[in-house]
Amino acid sequence: MEFAVHPQSSPVSEERRREILADPGFGQHFTDHMVSIDWTWGGDGQHSGGTWHDARIEPFGPLSLSPATAVLHYAQEIFEGLKAYRHPDGTVWTFRPRANAARLNRSARRLALPELPEEDFLESLRLLVSTDIGWVPDGEGQSLYLRPFMYASEAFLGVRPAHEIAYKVIASPAGNYFGGELKPVSIWVSRDYARAGHGGTGAAKFGGNYAASLAAQLEASAQGCDQVLFLDPVRDNAVEELGGMNVFFVFKDGSLVTPELTGTILEGVTRSSVLQLGRGRGLDVVERRITLQEWRDGVAGGEITEVFACGTAAVITPIGRLVDGEEHFDSPAVTPGDSVALDIRRELLDLQTGHGEDRHGWLHRLA
Repeated sequence: MEFAVHPQSSPVSEERRREILADPGFGQHFTDHMVSIDWTWGGDGQHSGGTWHDARIEPFGPLSLSPATAVLHYAQEIFEGLKAYRHPDGTVWTFRPRANAARLNRSARRLALPELPEEDFLESLRLLVSTDIGWVPDGEGQSLYLRPFMYASEAFLGVRPAHEIAYKVIASPAGNYFGGELKPVSIWVSRDYARAGHGGTGAAKFGGNYAASLAAQLEASAQGCDQVLFLDPVRDNAVEELGGMNVFFVFKDGSLVTPELTGTILEGVTRSSVLQLGRGRGLDVVERRITLQEWRDGVAGGEITEVFACGTAAVITPIGRLVDGEEHFDSPAVTPGDSVALDIRRELLDLQTGHGEDRHGWLHRLA
């Protein structure tokens, strides 16, 4: 696919960009350009008959949408998230983008959206990063967060897959996801809300799943907690995931356990990477059901030695306090130099930032 290039006529000044990169936060500032590709239905009744066209890089700016645009009424949209890192030699790389491309297409199938060829996905990332390379920060733990997304852009009212689709990529410089020094996060147990249901969209990276988590997140914030934990009440309150991260448990017998994928949990790229790195460390890596009661009993009896969350934005973050209504309990404190979570986190960050060996071929150069 050939991309047309329409440069930004009024880019952010170099001085202002330096100010932003000194303290980027997360998701607050955006680069000068974005990628756009359009798709139109082929009329054969199948999305495979449609065509991707008008690929371009253009100035970042507001979208012009009809009030009847399908995504506003039927939520037919998906997205991805990955990071670009500046290496010591000035080159810019991203981490496992083919896994993101594959997940985007799995999400597309679930939401009746067209699949985007992997090579076009990769080229869209390369073109945006190479165009806005000055926006890639080089501070400790900093990155350029990339957000590809796809939505139903056709203006119509009616419950059917849209005949016109837009794919876009935007980018935002990012610091520490939770801000400041890495510290354990506190978790609120949601008893009234579910993130996703069996047969639903839980395995897709779909905005509706995140929207469904927000009421519970408000509860968490009201209780002074950083994040919310969702359970599966039909499976004995099995642990599922947080509002935006997967959960892991380290046991004193040397096992690394995470909830099995049941169709209600998002298959995180960082999650799969942690599983592989854990095996490389000789841990007994297990994907299985783990209930909230097992979590409680494991911490109380010393069987569980660490609990942590992982995701693209936060990488790996230890979980500290768990608040369940009027009750709460603390996971064991992590100790630098004697922590599976922190060791894997460091290995991941070293690999992503070019300070460690890429033994798995996970890095992909963008600029």
